[in-house]
Amino acid sequence: MRNRTLSEKPLLLLLAAVQFTHIMDFMILMPLGPQLVRDLGIGPGRFSAIVAAYAVSSGVVGLLTAPFIDRFDRRTALLVVYAGFTFGTLACGLAQDANTLMMGRMISGGFGGVATALVLSIVGDVVPAQRRASAMGIIMTAFSVASALGVPTGLYLAYTFEWEAPFLMLAGLATVMWLVAFLGLPSIGGHLEADPKKRAASFVALLKDANAGKALLFYAALVFGHFIIIPLMAQYFVSNMGLPEDRVFLVYLIGGVLTVFTAPRIGRLADRFGRVRVLTVLVAVASTVTLAISNGGPMPMWLILLIAAFFFVFASGRFVPGQAIMTLAVPPARRGAFMSLSGCARDVASGASSTVGGLIVTADASGRLVGYHWLGWLAVGVSLVALTLSRLVRETDQGISSKVG
Repeated sequence: MRNRTLSEKPLLLLLAAVQFTHIMDFMILMPLGPQLVRDLGIGPGRFSAIVAAYAVSSGVVGLLTAPFIDRFDRRTALLVVYAGFTFGTLACGLAQDANTLMMGRMISGGFGGVATALVLSIVGDVVPAQRRASAMGIIMTAFSVASALGVPTGLYLAYTFEWEAPFLMLAGLATVMWLVAFLGLPSIGGHLEADPKKRAASFVALLKDANAGKALLFYAALVFGHFIIIPLMAQYFVSNMGLPEDRVFLVYLIGGVLTVFTAPRIGRLADRFGRVRVLTVLVAVASTVTLAISNGGPMPMWLILLIAAFFFVFASGRFVPGQAIMTLAVPPARRGAFMSLSGCARDVASGASSTVGGLIVTADASGRLVGYHWLGWLAVGVSLVALTLSRLVRETDQGISSKVG
């Protein structure tokens, strides 16, 4: 395995495929909200807690592994945590009630979050700075494909069989992808060439790095501003805006198909015109769309789908230049640990946003969500904070930093 090589684009596609299973696992629970609330007999607060459990577990595990993640070959580490993620997804599919589902989500979240950190670390290791945003655009297509194909397929299985079916399907798919990664992923260990004592000192230096701290705050704010309206969005579309429950899959299908094309283009634009400049445009448009959704009432299905499509393209697109900014914020020797910490920031922010959303939003006697508009205003305010912080993050990595072999 140590001598296997893989060119940049096939490697990125392989990583995107691995990321696809994690993103689908992360996403599939939220559009199942109306069905889970009904079948498990839970309210919006309990459902938000189950969503938050995934993120909180991911954040805690990421924090615990951050000091050690740069001590291992990226390939070995990814295969180990991806196996744990697959087991956790299977546990979700075998869950029988809200409590066991929450336990399964904590397992898959804990391992899945570290897997994402490793995927992003590998991208940072093998792709030069001048192409980093474009590479992130390819990785972000995992989100697009998960939205366009994975989530609609999962919803179809849930409505045809039971809500457990999407998790069982995903566990099988993750098993196949683990085998593909085992056979195709090369050893990535250039970061191990540093002296072990220097690597330990590097983590301590990372904790003292003010630039890294600014980057983590930026990413946490970006995630919070995006995620606070997400967990209850499908339920809001159905209960408040009048989207038929059996048409929720169209939101993800249309949005996902569009972002397959737009995410790589956003990456190229960010490399050409500047990451912060492109992020500014995306935040401005995404904020407008967020307010249109969170303050929207009953409307024709075509208009709901149009607004949702704009949300997918511009709100999700913010993470293409955002992730590129993150991978450039630290030198190579600290990247794995930093991406683990960024995963913690992401998960704490998304878990906190789910919790806040569950505390603010309630359901009235007719099932309509009350207070959802406040989440939209919070999303816009925190997104503007993230944009301000992005201008304070300094780029410290300007080239290829690790060997693949």
